[in-house]
Amino acid sequence: MKFSRITGLIVVLLIGILTNNILAQETENELKIITDPEVITLDVGQELQLKAMLVNAEGEVQPDTMIYFSRARRSLSVTRSGLMKALEPGSYSVIVYKTAQGDHPVMRKNVTVTVNYPKLDRIVFNDVPGKLYAGTSFQLESKIYDVLDFKREDLEVSDYKSSNTKVLDINQFGRINAKSTGKAKITASIEGVTKTHEIEVVSNPVTSIEISVNEDVARTGDVLTLKAIAKDKKGNVVSDAPVVYSFTARPDDSRGEAAPAQIEQNGKFVANKSGLYTISARNSGSVAETTVKINPRNVQREVEVLGNAKVTDVPTSDLWVWEGVDGRDYAATGTHVGRGEAFFWDVTDPENMVAIDTITVDARVVNDVKVSEDGKIAVISREGASDRKNGLVILDVTDPSNVEILSRFDDGLTGGVHNVFIYENHIYAINNGRRYDIINIEDPKNPYRVSQFELDTPGHSVHDVWIEDGIAYSSNWSDGVVAVDVGSKLGGDMESIGGSPENPKMLGSFTYPSGWNHAAFPFKSKSSDNFYIAAGDEAFPGGIPAGWIHFFKLNNWEEAEEVARYEVPEAGTHNIWIKDDVMYVAYYQGGLRIVDVSGELMGNLYDQGREIARFKPSVNEGIGPNQPMSWGPQPYKDMIFVSDMNSGLWAIKLKPVQGTASN
Repeated sequence: MKFSRITGLIVVLLIGILTNNILAQETENELKIITDPEVITLDVGQELQLKAMLVNAEGEVQPDTMIYFSRARRSLSVTRSGLMKALEPGSYSVIVYKTAQGDHPVMRKNVTVTVNYPKLDRIVFNDVPGKLYAGTSFQLESKIYDVLDFKREDLEVSDYKSSNTKVLDINQFGRINAKSTGKAKITASIEGVTKTHEIEVVSNPVTSIEISVNEDVARTGDVLTLKAIAKDKKGNVVSDAPVVYSFTARPDDSRGEAAPAQIEQNGKFVANKSGLYTISARNSGSVAETTVKINPRNVQREVEVLGNAKVTDVPTSDLWVWEGVDGRDYAATGTHVGRGEAFFWDVTDPENMVAIDTITVDARVVNDVKVSEDGKIAVISREGASDRKNGLVILDVTDPSNVEILSRFDDGLTGGVHNVFIYENHIYAINNGRRYDIINIEDPKNPYRVSQFELDTPGHSVHDVWIEDGIAYSSNWSDGVVAVDVGSKLGGDMESIGGSPENPKMLGSFTYPSGWNHAAFPFKSKSSDNFYIAAGDEAFPGGIPAGWIHFFKLNNWEEAEEVARYEVPEAGTHNIWIKDDVMYVAYYQGGLRIVDVSGELMGNLYDQGREIARFKPSVNEGIGPNQPMSWGPQPYKDMIFVSDMNSGLWAIKLKPVQGTASN
């Protein structure tokens, strides 16, 4: 892909760091990358050809090929040849890579590109009321836009004024306090742009509040729903009265960095620590309280290692485990930056996993492996072929000890296929990191393309695709998760819009600010009936994996709200699998994390004691000795399989909870 190869390079950098190979811009021969220009400033819409060259200590230009790349795809479009176009104002980094050749290592240089901000145009208030009750307050949100209609994330309004401070006042952060009846205008100003809004303060009829909670005893991580009712002196409900929720905590353990709890003004509360919590609902002088007891979640379990199929001479990539047509259990694993191999294993006895076949293709990277629902057909991806004919290879795995190549498909896929998915006799292949092609394999010896799906956003890209119930969920970096109907089997608000493999139709998309969306996994919570998408990051700031899992709650395809996250501070995510309200996530150097994602989700699950177990695979020999670098997980039957770049394939199992007889 435009990004598959780059991601491969990043992983090479990572492996180099982990195996103590020196990665630097100056080698023993004092080679370095020089760019022209060195400092770049552009206006929105302006284009520039960045040029880079490799020079030695004497200033002599060395023959080499540079690759240009930027993660700010929606803001700064950069081609592999270095042609850039400024799309949005801000400061961005362009990475220039020199690939490894001979004795020279991979090298990189960061170039900062500043895109000038246009002149400011207007301030917009978000849902500011025209009426407030005396004694209440309101948090004003101001958005700033420039003449090109870009929202200015780099600026905040801090100059607020009230025309009558006896009626209401407003502080520098936009907090409005209604003091007495009357009218007043609030004014926001920044760099010569102003916005004015009139508010009437009226008499407050509220004399009492009642508060209730759906549970008064719960566990850490359980989301509680609060309900507050404001009434006047006659006992009538004042339905439009604002209520402010707050809490005081008496946690069992006050140590640590995590806040004890989180409360939202929509009436949702979740505790990170066990203890007693007093929750308050307030309107002016009227206050009501209730107390809840939060117990530890107590979901932690120990891991039993069943076996390890060591691969220590080449990095292991993804895995797939399945039951063969003969009833035995098998696994396939790919290889990264290696010899173009895919390994096939008999894992029926997980304590003695045996390699039974190897398929070798013309590729440096066999990144992904998938097997059809009936266990008869497999597909492996290809990148870095010597003849540039990348694409994919379709295999007969009816007998996994004698895997047969049925066909190769590279038509229009020469840029490389990084990820694939098999669903109902079709392969969904990530094509050069730009789109995914849909290939019919009803006759696996004669595959043919039936359609493709590609976004039309500036600098768009795609990394992965996963299909559930006829919906394709693709991971699109800065464009977030994109849902496409390819034959939906969902109902209700999530009903089909008539898509098919031959006619894929976009349903919706969900973005988040980092732009690191690398993998996505949809799931319906069995315990809360909510529909979520877990969106995983991938990023390498400073060459070290970073990022976390974002949880979007979907009400329909146009309404998605990021409600929770799972963030391991010391590591970064890779691939995800969720089954029966349990998430299995490969956290690169943080190993495998097994997480309870049952019930309604809110806040940082890492802080709530939802981590069931962790497993850090490592071996003494091979790539990255004693250093976990987990790539992908898969729960299978009562086991969990994990692929690790440095040590191969692992089979583990959660030990029974104390006092029970089985898993």
